[in-house]
Amino acid sequence: MPIGKISLCATPIGNLEDISFRVLRTLKEADLIAAEDTRNSIKLLNHFEIKTPMTAYHEFNKVEKARELIAQCLEGKHIALITDAGTPCISDPGEELVKQAVEQGIPVESLPGAAAFVLTLSLSALSTRRFCFEAFLPTEKANKKERQRLLTQLKDEERTILLYEAPHHLRKTLEDLREAFGENRKITLARELTKKYEELLYLDLDRAIEKYQEEEPRGEFALAIEGKSLEKKKEEAKAQWEELSIEEHLQEYLDKGLSEKEAMKMVAKDRGIGKREVYQYLKANG
Repeated sequence: MPIGKISLCATPIGNLEDISFRVLRTLKEADLIAAEDTRNSIKLLNHFEIKTPMTAYHEFNKVEKARELIAQCLEGKHIALITDAGTPCISDPGEELVKQAVEQGIPVESLPGAAAFVLTLSLSALSTRRFCFEAFLPTEKANKKERQRLLTQLKDEERTILLYEAPHHLRKTLEDLREAFGENRKITLARELTKKYEELLYLDLDRAIEKYQEEEPRGEFALAIEGKSLEKKKEEAKAQWEELSIEEHLQEYLDKGLSEKEAMKMVAKDRGIGKREVYQYLKANG
């Protein structure tokens, strides 16, 4: 018996007209639809008169349920995977099913469609050439240390940063971003994308905080945050070493594993002076 396959079917993130003909055909032809929340997905299926049976596949049963779905594929079944909204496996438990399918040699296909972070990036008016997607930051309650580590890591990120956030966590996240990135960093906030009350705000972190101190955040948010410019990095590095003596500056590079010759070269470059001047200073103060 030939083995079946898994189809990753992207569903609309708000506007049902965004679904593709290919996804509709696949959902009708599949033997089973694995849905993140069957109560939510039944509305989609009913709207398009799709009668294919559904089963729940979500974060809390993903490992065991993936095994069941893989077993059905090995018996020749065609499984369609959908998420609540958007593309399966993007900040979504679907990655476990794909992992197990690949391990078992089961074909997996992806039927393209919307992902909220991609729409946000395209509308952000920020650089789209290079970007990083971080999904949801850990909440302070769940993992404060990991949240702080990620914010510290991201503050020097040069690429445009994309995040998701729930309305009840938005204020805290904006405050933490301002503390880590500075008040003037540009941010685009996208809310209710593709829906009737879609809203896009082009602000800096300071003004974004002011706005949501005055009004209650509503709806799910996608955030696009400006990356740190090279000019800003250079300014901060200069401000840091200007407080150091040449000897302390040199030691900074030696501590990073550079040889004395390499360290002297870097100090001279940072300060806009010749290597000979660095050498003479060290000799005079050695």
